[in-house]
Amino acid sequence: LEEAAFQLQQIFRVDISIAFNILGIESMRAGHHQIGFTCFKLAADRGYSKAQFNVGLCYEHGRGTEKDLEKAAFYYYRAASSCHPMAQYRYARCLLCHSPENEWHRHQKAVTFLEQAAMAGLTEAQAYLGAFYMRGLQPKEKRGLKYLLLAAKNGDAQSRYHVGVCYEKGLGVQQNLAEAMRHYRQSAAAGNRSAQERLQ
Repeated sequence: LEEAAFQLQQIFRVDISIAFNILGIESMRAGHHQIGFTCFKLAADRGYSKAQFNVGLCYEHGRGTEKDLEKAAFYYYRAASSCHPMAQYRYARCLLCHSPENEWHRHQKAVTFLEQAAMAGLTEAQAYLGAFYMRGLQPKEKRGLKYLLLAAKNGDAQSRYHVGVCYEKGLGVQQNLAEAMRHYRQSAAAGNRSAQERLQ
């Protein structure tokens, strides 16, 4: 009986969280940002990762509440810890963009979350990781190319362009101008201006 009661409590808690999150989304769409934020917060504080992500967005963009990047990062982290790929990506970006260069631990944590999001198929994380590994004092070109290729396969024209650059310059792969042209053409066909200029 105790187990059954516990299970019912869990189901009720999840259902109420889903309902609050949906109310939050509908309120945001209707332009009632403060009500939307309140609904997201109620669900987030019950541990619902989708709502935690939404609260993070509200704090990051100042929608329905005051803009607060620290609180945004806190809620992104809570959702990211529950394997929410977009929260993992957003939290990692917060760490990389707003922490000092010498904080190796925070950077490593960010890369771990980015890799989890990228392997879950999130194109934004794949593209970001690809560019991240290509730059810096000690670029990891092969690893960067791996993520750029994943993002390109998911339709990211900018990553497709960068794959072309890798083939043109021999970054992480043997130089191959024909392959570079192929990637530039695909990127240009998707509307990427840099690829169009490169082709000319």
